[in-house]
Amino acid sequence: MKFVEPLLEGRLIRRYKRFLADVELLDGRKVTAHTSNTGAMTGCCDPGSRIWLSVSANPKRKYAYTWELVEVDAEEQKSLVGINTLLANQLVAEAINHGTVQALAHYTSIRKEVRYGEENSRIDLLLSADEGGGGHACYVEVKNVTLAQAGVGYFPDAKSARAVKHLRELTQVKARGAQAVIFFCVPREDVSQVRPAGFIDSVYTEALRSAVANGVQALAYKAKVSTREILLQNPLPVILD
Repeated sequence: MKFVEPLLEGRLIRRYKRFLADVELLDGRKVTAHTSNTGAMTGCCDPGSRIWLSVSANPKRKYAYTWELVEVDAEEQKSLVGINTLLANQLVAEAINHGTVQALAHYTSIRKEVRYGEENSRIDLLLSADEGGGGHACYVEVKNVTLAQAGVGYFPDAKSARAVKHLRELTQVKARGAQAVIFFCVPREDVSQVRPAGFIDSVYTEALRSAVANGVQALAYKAKVSTREILLQNPLPVILD
């Protein structure tokens, strides 16, 4: 996924109210940007961090700027992290369409945000093997992984009853005969594996283990990240022990 327009660089002043961030741009202007990330963003929202914003030309938006990337220190190296969780579904759909995700390469149709399940959920991506959307279905729930420690990506970065609900829904889908996938999208290059963050949310960790034990497939891919584009490329192991 290429950014349509060049991103603006700045320094983070503060993140607050979950969805807002004050930023000082390189030219000295101070702006408020929307933050499309509901998590804690641990390690990704330290004041003074170098960050990049996109700019919308939509006059109806209250905040024209959106926080897209942050530079973090990882293993004595600088690494870019994509923090806009709204892009995760797009990145995964793009990777599936391009044949990057071999386990899902045989699906030819993708629908987004389709209602399903007994708990009034929306599946991020509903795949099928024909253009009409019929045939064998695959339900893909996408999670954006920004938390990393010592080369390990962790999810979630905050307790999430909603994420646990999604695992229940996927387990029920699998029990009815469809393919069900929990897909960890990792928009940072300094990660070599993904694990559930049991030290943050033990309930989610047990729910993920149960879902996989009942046939839900856990996939993870990391992205090459630059200020020009984010591109999912490499599969990662999902470790549940």
